Amino acid sequence: MHELRVATEIIEIVQNEMNRLKLSGIKEVGLRLGALSGFDAGALSFSFEAAVVDTPLDGAVLKIEQVPVKGNCRSCLKDFEVNEFVFICPFCGSTDMYLVQGEELDITYLVEK
Repeated sequence: MHELRVATEIIEIVQNEMNRLKLSGIKEVGLRLGALSGFDAGALSFSFEAAVVDTPLDGAVLKIEQVPVKGNCRSCLKDFEVNEFVFICPFCGSTDMYLVQGEELDITYLVEK
C-alpha cells in the first residue's frame, strides 16, 4: 500500500515544518492530489489517519483537494480538461498535447491547533 508510505512522508514533512516554525500542534493539513498522481484519496486519508496516532500530529485531519487532469494542445494551443483519460484535444483532434495539471501531490497549507 503506497498510500501508507506517502502518508508517513507527509507527516515527516509536516513535523519538520512544525519544528522550523516552532508550532505546538497541527489540526489540519491541506493536500492537492492530482488524478494522475497514482494515489487513491480515500486510501491516503485512511492511511494518514492511522499514521498520525501517537505523533505530534495526533488528531490532525488531511483535507484533500482533488485536481482534475488538464492539458494544452500543441497544435491549436488551447487548454482542455482530459475526460476519462482520453488525451485528444476536443477542439482540433490532435494528440500532440502536454499536461498542465493532474500529477500533483502537494502539501498546500497547515492549520495550527
